[in-house]
Amino acid sequence: MKKKKRRYAVIAVAQIRYFDIHKKDNVEKIKKYIKMAKRRGADIVCFPESCVHKTKTLHFDDRFIKAIREECRKNQIWCIITEDFILRKKPYNLAILIDRNGEIKGSFKKMHLYGDSDKLNPGKRTRVYKTDFAKIGVMICWDLAFPELFDRMKKAGAEIVFCPSAWCYEQKAYDKNHQREETELLRSLARSRAFENLFFVAIANPVLDREDQVSYSAIVSPHKILKEIINKEGLISAKINLNEIKKLENLYPD
Repeated sequence: MKKKKRRYAVIAVAQIRYFDIHKKDNVEKIKKYIKMAKRRGADIVCFPESCVHKTKTLHFDDRFIKAIREECRKNQIWCIITEDFILRKKPYNLAILIDRNGEIKGSFKKMHLYGDSDKLNPGKRTRVYKTDFAKIGVMICWDLAFPELFDRMKKAGAEIVFCPSAWCYEQKAYDKNHQREETELLRSLARSRAFENLFFVAIANPVLDREDQVSYSAIVSPHKILKEIINKEGLISAKINLNEIKKLENLYPD
């Protein structure tokens, strides 16, 4: 009997501090972390939500996006970046997937807008992309709270779902220990989405100088947290065995 080929991928998440190199954009920081992820052997690196520019709404041909695409090409690595984009004259919070050749291979529009619905349009569909290392889906921030979106991606064949985020907490939600409690909530959401669907989940948050920011990023398997980083800047990465998904599907049949 022919042995099934082992399928591995190395995924990375960059929890970066915003606007400490340049006051308005993070492009040099993003390029630095793309190089760092490549040195770790990563196939892909995911950055947090709204990671490119502080005030500007971008287009796909913007010079900032071109610079990031070129860095991906030079380092032969996939990348996910998220920002407010104008698409067909409408603004969206949108994640773009860049391949090893620096080409934009897909995009995802944030579906559930939290606090920004007055200026942005919501997306209407989930997407799964076939890369050279896995089938991947993308969610953005508050979309993490809606399990039906992840179920759709599972049915479409997703093996890894990335969630760029800029997660904040509401003061009224807790009597005390607000940040600690919200971090634990975010951790449990990531673990739940991974276990419910038997795939890997990677969440990326920034480090920002605001009291309500939850700076928590993680790479999660269906059974455990593989890597996480809290309240500091840094890159986390993990080598994942994609064959585990089929084994778990056999273990936990519908």
